[in-house]
Amino acid sequence: MAFHGWKWLLLLGRQNTLTKVWRSRRGGPSLCWKRCCHWSTGKSLDPEVKAFLEENTEVTNSGHLTPEIRLRLLTPRCRFWREKPDLWPYGDPFWAIYWPGGQALSRYILDNPSVVKGRSVLDLGSGCGATAIAAVMSGASQVLANDIDPIAGMAMILNCELNHLNPFPITIKNIINSEAGNWDLIVLGDMFYDEQLADGLHHWLQKCIRTHQTEVLIGDPGRHQFLSHSIRSQLHKVIEYSLPEYTRQENYGLTSSIVWSYQPSNSLDN
Repeated sequence: MAFHGWKWLLLLGRQNTLTKVWRSRRGGPSLCWKRCCHWSTGKSLDPEVKAFLEENTEVTNSGHLTPEIRLRLLTPRCRFWREKPDLWPYGDPFWAIYWPGGQALSRYILDNPSVVKGRSVLDLGSGCGATAIAAVMSGASQVLANDIDPIAGMAMILNCELNHLNPFPITIKNIINSEAGNWDLIVLGDMFYDEQLADGLHHWLQKCIRTHQTEVLIGDPGRHQFLSHSIRSQLHKVIEYSLPEYTRQENYGLTSSIVWSYQPSNSLDN
């Protein structure tokens, strides 16, 4: 099965697999900069996993909105572009795709470094880590990347090395519905692919904003689950980017991606 077929399964499977994991890992203890379960910057990677990732991904910075950032991704030149999905040994590699919402957020941060400069930033659902990397490059004082897949955490460390950056802390816990963390800015891309997960994000982000006056930026290319959710009425469009042709082909005709500022009303019942 070609990877385009596999990628289609990943797109559909988010509702059937990854979403269930987000739901099953709800709650948990408070998360903060100094006390969380994360990959420390000095932690070494499992040699076997590291070798596998290096062998089965391609280092690339083309076909995306951020040529400044080099990433390990699955591309047509990779073995698993052609292999059957169930031969990949480490669970669905959502992190190996540079999703268009994340691309828009990363581009916006690189073009507008004042958005993150000197601020603490949480990259929620970080995937390949591109947006967290953009925040570091643009002068954020603290960056925490979050993804529930431990393999994504390993890939982020490799991607930091590709871009000559010291790895930032990475938490692999589900922090949605946990105590609101005290961040200056939360960024999240391509997370609104399931209604129940979107509901959880909506209320948790509201709590973060009202507790700590956190700013929230959301990247999304206009998926139905996002545009039809009640959160849409509380978003303000910041900027829209035309997607490169390669990204359009990867995402079945999506032509642009938008960065939104999330500014909820005073009611928690929206």
